[in-house]
Amino acid sequence: MSRKVVVVGGGYGGSALAKALDAEADVEVVLVDPRDAFFNTAGSLRSVTRPDWGSNMFFPYGGFLTRGTVIRDRAVSVDPGGVTLASGQRVEADYLVLATGSSYTYPAKPVADSTEQALEDLRGTHKELAGAERVLILGAGPVGLELAGEIKEVWAHKHVTVLDPAGELLAGFEPELRADLHRQLGELGIHLRLGAGLTAPPATEPGRAGTFTVTTAGGEELTADIWFRAYGVRVNSDYLADGRLTTRTPQGQVRVTGRLNVRGHDHVYAIGDLTDVPEAKMAGYAMQHAEVVAANILAQLRGERPTAVYRPLPHPMILLPLGPRGGVGQLPGPDGPAVVPAGTVSAYKGADLFTGRFTEQFGAVRV
Repeated sequence: MSRKVVVVGGGYGGSALAKALDAEADVEVVLVDPRDAFFNTAGSLRSVTRPDWGSNMFFPYGGFLTRGTVIRDRAVSVDPGGVTLASGQRVEADYLVLATGSSYTYPAKPVADSTEQALEDLRGTHKELAGAERVLILGAGPVGLELAGEIKEVWAHKHVTVLDPAGELLAGFEPELRADLHRQLGELGIHLRLGAGLTAPPATEPGRAGTFTVTTAGGEELTADIWFRAYGVRVNSDYLADGRLTTRTPQGQVRVTGRLNVRGHDHVYAIGDLTDVPEAKMAGYAMQHAEVVAANILAQLRGERPTAVYRPLPHPMILLPLGPRGGVGQLPGPDGPAVVPAGTVSAYKGADLFTGRFTEQFGAVRV
């Protein structure tokens, strides 16, 4: 008898899991997501600087699953027996996987649910940015630095300043990586202001052109023509607020076991940014979560005890492109973390921002 697996959220982890289970003859997969396509948000920042590249980041859900179903809707409540959607539809489930991820400030992640609107937003932001000579980016984490690199790749003449109250870049990563990052930023002409918060935010809206002047806590005045916010992760877990399934952590996350079960439920799982797994929230980790959960659900379907356990890496990893050719990276190595050169970052991520990987997963047809 076919068993129904409902995956709530079609991002990096959810889509990978749905695809893996869709191949099983005794599994009925239902993927729930409000968007009309998978958004490879790794390409969002490049799409702002090169709008012609934007279509590379969207992969329609239509035809993605050969046997399963995609429901374009938003979950408003989840309980051990299934999901209630914004439309009022109820989807019963034998197994549930919560994969709703997180939101981030635009343009790192599009806010629209439709591909057409998301592309229109990105084109509009490009027009605003194209006419601005001085750019201020608030946040010197991976998103802010990657945006700075993409801007310099297209407009080398623009004056780009990245400001952050933190005193150093990528704390916790290897000194060799951080030194190389400083070197590349200097060569690109990106101006860093670390250990410097603002006394008040810019008067203009982020992503909208309009000259303004701000003052740092140290009294320095900075004038720019446009600014972007590159901080502000928010876990997408509002649909769990009623407590019918579980309680959330103060950060809005879900407590999971080593097998990635939602605590207290052996048939309910959570993956990706939603979980309280102690690691950075990255797409690669979410896809690894998906592999563990797929193995455990398949074991349960065979009447076996699920044994796959997710073990976070002992050291953080990162691939941080600065445009298609530059960037820094740290990957797991046999003797600890291994710092990799810009060429490796480009080959793994920077050149196509994973477009090839998702073309293989979703098929060659894109928007």
